Amino acid sequence: MLNNKSILVTGGTGSFGNAFTKYVFEHYVPAKVIIYSRDEFKQSVMKTRFKEYADRLRFFIGDVRDKERLKRAFEGVDYVVHAAALKQVPACEYNPAEAIKTNIGGAQNVIDAALDTGVKKVVALSTDKAVNPVNLYGGTKLISDRLFIAANAYAGNKDISFSVVRYGNVAGSRGSIIPIFHEIIKNGGTEFPITDFRMTRFWISLQQGIELVIKALTEAKGGETFISRIPSFKVTDLAQAMLPGCKMSQIGIREGEKLHEIMITVEDAPRTYEYDNHFIIYPQLVWSERKKVVPTGKKVPENFSYSSNSNTEWLSVEQIRERLAGMNLEK
Repeated sequence: MLNNKSILVTGGTGSFGNAFTKYVFEHYVPAKVIIYSRDEFKQSVMKTRFKEYADRLRFFIGDVRDKERLKRAFEGVDYVVHAAALKQVPACEYNPAEAIKTNIGGAQNVIDAALDTGVKKVVALSTDKAVNPVNLYGGTKLISDRLFIAANAYAGNKDISFSVVRYGNVAGSRGSIIPIFHEIIKNGGTEFPITDFRMTRFWISLQQGIELVIKALTEAKGGETFISRIPSFKVTDLAQAMLPGCKMSQIGIREGEKLHEIMITVEDAPRTYEYDNHFIIYPQLVWSERKKVVPTGKKVPENFSYSSNSNTEWLSVEQIRERLAGMNLEK
């Protein structure tokens, strides 16, 4: 699928971009992978890390707010993975105009540049926070998702499709609960602060997130939202898995934080189909016969929703411990 293709990743110096680049070079023979981001230092670090692929790895300094720079970077590109965003909830709350410029304005710029330069497929990374959003970050990502889905209406006869991949916090990612607990343990602590003892989350690895993006690049016709089928866990079970017998203190939910993660709402159920390892929410509109998609999966029940607290698959304390053993928490 990606052999002899040119792939560009916006925000490509982040954890997803690094892991995606590694995966692509290990599993395919791309013509080139282009990293588009604002941080020259991170690009330098990444260039050193992937020096064995220097002949097929390119770096563009640029911001998704800059449409002309995007158009220059997109020339000759087959596939775009849009990972650039302002993601920290408190930072977005304090700097709402900046979040809007990057997460909404930047999304529209990516769409316009892709339409103008002959890109074949665009996959935009989304988040559970875009579903029934309770913070500005989630609100901007909801609008971003709708922009990418609606972009298919402007493709006309061009051979291009736009789709979305949605997942929650990646296990072990920066700022998530696992590194926080790990740091407490490293410093000799035995008590974990937990916002609410009822809190649940989905467990998704970075590898699973990448594989879902590859699936979208491979299968998307335009307008779909891809969601992984993954297990849930209780945050209190995670604490016990990391430090058996630990103490826990309930400190209250932070502003903009949800008690549970939700990926699919009841309102989305009429357009949602289940597959072996994922769900797809199909678009409400069909923009042309050429882009009409006939789902091959199993339609979910009418009142279906997909939330971390009502999931049918759960990780036990021991299963969480086994997954933690395979992670590098010192990075």
